[in-house]
Parts: sequence; C-alpha cells; structure tokens
Amino acid sequence: MQKLYIVLTFTGTALSRIIKVFTKNEFAHVSIALDDELNEMYSFGRLNAYNPFWGSFVQEGINIGTFKRFRNTSAEVYSIFVSDEQYEKARKIITYYIENRKKYRFNFIGLACVGINKRVTKKNRFYCAEFVKHILKSVRITEANKLPKLIKPEDFKQMKGMTLEYKGLLRKYKKPKLLEEMHEILNKKISYV
Repeated sequence: MQKLYIVLTFTGTALSRIIKVFTKNEFAHVSIALDDELNEMYSFGRLNAYNPFWGSFVQEGINIGTFKRFRNTSAEVYSIFVSDEQYEKARKIITYYIENRKKYRFNFIGLACVGINKRVTKKNRFYCAEFVKHILKSVRITEANKLPKLIKPEDFKQMKGMTLEYKGLLRKYKKPKLLEEMHEILNKKISYV
C-alpha cells in the first residue's frame, strides 16, 4: 500500500479571493502529491508566481514558485491509501504530463464557468481540480467516480478514505514532525550517556 496526497490551498491572491467568493469555500486550489514531503506535488496553475494569467501543468513545492512567494498560504493536506499498482499508474500518468507539458494549458474558461455553475471542458486543458480528479479516476480510485462533474477543490474532502494529515500554513507543514523526530534522537543520545 502507498499513499497519494491531496493538498488544498488558499494563497490570498486576487484570483484566489475571487474563486473563494464564487465557490464559498475555504480553499481555491488543489494539488496531488506522490510523497509525504510534498516534493512531488503537481497541478495546473501559474507558470510564473507573478502572473496569474499564464498557466499550465506545474510542479509545485512548499518553497518554490507561487507558494514561496505567498508565504501565508493556508493549507489542508489529506492522504488516501492506494494499491502499489494504483500508485505506480499515478506516477506514470504524471510523468507523461511532465514530458508533454507543452501540449497542455490552463482551462481559464472552465474555471470561470464554475462560478456560474456551468461545466466547460476543453481538449488538453485543465484547471487544478479537473486535473486532480482526472488522475484519481485514471488510477481507478472508486471514490473519484462519485465526485461532482463540476468539480471544486473542496469536493475532494468528501471522498471516503481521506485522512486529514495537516491543517495550517503550508510553509510550516512537516516542521512540527521534524522537530519531534529531532527531540526523539536527542533523547536517545542522552539516554546512552
């Protein structure tokens, strides 16, 4: 068994505030990660942290790009157990997007239409929630089939099997755990003396 991670975020940018107003949800963006450190985190979003209108498939990270620029990004990190086969399939699909990223663009029209409760899909275009849903459905996670057609980031919280791993500022993710591990190591060294 392996885990996939679903990362919900709110950066506080003008675009994320507009999305929040229309969806009436706490979070405006969603990513999928292949590791618990969120080093392999992917979505459709800004290609440049300073330009919200130039978007496509992106590799994201806590300390790179948009999340580095917007240090007060709030987040919830969820995990879901998947089989080894499902995990490897997710990795292969994401690798395909990495290798073919120039073929894909951000679905701005689809995202805008979410605000008026209308679904618009376009070939080779995704907005963040469409992409994450596409990955989950492609690896045959049954719960993904129960997600609404007009998908928003917070809809992923409703999937059965999701476990909340973290809630807080994205930049502080994993730091408490690292401090706890360092404390345990120091205690072990002291007990040997």
